[in-house]
Amino acid sequence: MVNSPSSSLPLAANQARFSELVEQALAHARRIGASDAVAEVSESLGLSVTVRKNDIETVEQTRDRSLDLTVYAGQSRGSASTSDFSEEALRQTVEAAWHIARHTAADPAAGLPDADQLATDIPDLALHYPWPIATEEAAELALRAERAARAVDPRITNTDGATVGTYEGQFVMGNTRGFLGGYPYSRHSLSVAPIAGRGDHMQRDYWYTSERDPARLASPEAIGRYAAERTLSRLSARRIRTGKFPVLFEAPLALGLLGAFTQATSGGALYRKASFLVDALGKPVFSDHIDIAEDPHVPGAMGSSPFDDEGVRTRARSVVAGGVLEGYFLSSYTARKLGLATTGNAGGSHNLTLSSRHTRPGDDFEAMLRKLGTGFLVTELIGQGVNYVTGDYSRGAFGYWVENGRIQHAVQEVTIAGNLADMFRQIVAVGTDTIARGTKRTGSILIEQMAIAGA
Repeated sequence: MVNSPSSSLPLAANQARFSELVEQALAHARRIGASDAVAEVSESLGLSVTVRKNDIETVEQTRDRSLDLTVYAGQSRGSASTSDFSEEALRQTVEAAWHIARHTAADPAAGLPDADQLATDIPDLALHYPWPIATEEAAELALRAERAARAVDPRITNTDGATVGTYEGQFVMGNTRGFLGGYPYSRHSLSVAPIAGRGDHMQRDYWYTSERDPARLASPEAIGRYAAERTLSRLSARRIRTGKFPVLFEAPLALGLLGAFTQATSGGALYRKASFLVDALGKPVFSDHIDIAEDPHVPGAMGSSPFDDEGVRTRARSVVAGGVLEGYFLSSYTARKLGLATTGNAGGSHNLTLSSRHTRPGDDFEAMLRKLGTGFLVTELIGQGVNYVTGDYSRGAFGYWVENGRIQHAVQEVTIAGNLADMFRQIVAVGTDTIARGTKRTGSILIEQMAIAGA
């Protein structure tokens, strides 16, 4: 058997060694004149096995390591990196970054976070679950998912493959303000993409499961069957008439609406005036029953972290309460550009959950279809038609036409359009069919009305 690289990550020894390297890099930066510095040493291991039509198609193993460094000469900065951890390479990397910093224009917003913002207590959030799986074992899991998909119905005629992936890493980061911390982490996944039909009447869909802990992954058979059912349901696809209708975003796509909100309230977009939510802090931006909370400390969650990419401590907070925007997503740099304080979001959001005060325990997916009544259920979006400056939203879409709360047929070759500002304020309901992927979690979201361009 060929073992996955994830079975050979020497955690304790490397964490100690990485801490030494960080401290050496920072000390050398100080010696040669840097006013401040930040260094990170990391390594990662991965295995990805893809099967297709009952055969192994690709096997990819990765192993990466890096020392990344930024040094400051006042408010000028320079960065350099190396994969060579020798003493000479470390010295050269620090000096290369220092050379760049000395010849770079000063940026008034540049600099490390203030010391009182840095994490001092670093809890164990259970983010690392090794999966010592052999290549052959990973291939067998992928084959089981593909076979399960093909066994559902003879109309499943092919697949785009099934993939098992396992990835783990660890890092240590430190800076000259006194921060030093790091931790190991992991993520594992299983996916399959069946194809149904023949000739000009073919459809494809997919499904996947992804977790930090491999024991929490859905079974290959469950993933295969559900992916096949989704694919088969698309065979009835046709266009619908143009008009304005209620639109229900399936939970995986509703996550994209939450992502659009995050983008529009990120510091980079705000200080560049490239967001329709500039100066929206303290104002209503969603329906008055919508809340968005951030909790970086959920044990084992994909979006959990005790500190952000700058070492700033993370904390649970309310981002939207009763529809009112209570917080942006800021790093130290973007906060300074806006005259505000960092929110501990250098690197992105942490476990955002969108919820509605109107949601009741029985508001599952079937109940959401009944709330939709007659309208469009969206299950796939095509293209990148979002203008964050104006909020204009226009995407190609695939989904299902619903009448009287019941799915009638699949829908293809249509475009849905609106404006994010209006869409956020026109959220009618949020389902209990919640799904968490990456750093975000929500149920299906019902929008009161959007324009649909069809036949």
